[in-house]
Amino acid sequence: MKSVAAKVTWIDAVNSIDLNLCRVINKSCRRPAVVRSFFAAVSRLGDGVFWYAWMVALPLLFGMEGALVSLQMIAGGALGLGMYRAIKEWTHRIRPCAAHQDIVAGTAPLDKFSFPSGHTLHAVCFTTIIVSAYPATGWVLIPFTFLVALSRPVLGLHYPTDVIVGAISGYGLAQLLSAVV
Repeated sequence: MKSVAAKVTWIDAVNSIDLNLCRVINKSCRRPAVVRSFFAAVSRLGDGVFWYAWMVALPLLFGMEGALVSLQMIAGGALGLGMYRAIKEWTHRIRPCAAHQDIVAGTAPLDKFSFPSGHTLHAVCFTTIIVSAYPATGWVLIPFTFLVALSRPVLGLHYPTDVIVGAISGYGLAQLLSAVV
């Protein structure tokens, strides 16, 4: 009985820290409106537009080698999508902006559940794939990926743990793909 109570206490503590951090991040970025607009734009680019541009540009810039990197990104995108959708359906973690009135959504969510962050998963996966092949791209991709990840709690769409698990999953997926391809 003690181990179950200890787990509940530990989980409650993590959830409390997660929620409080989400509140602080969300609240600190409500004003000025330009901050929220900036992160909404970053999030929108992270929906896919930014990454699709890279998938098209790489073969144009680097030929067959770039095409193989783009194919790796496409595989990562498809596998990542299936992975995060399955986890979201299994966990049913409601988004912070839907679960807590004091957390404001800075943009409309793409789906109902928050765990894990698909935006972060894909951003980390794609960045890892591209930077592994072309290290000089890191100066653009790493800051953009950081901003995508930060945008999720800023906009009230994810808890920090959603973003952390999304990042770990994206990195792991990229590593798996590099070992297979």
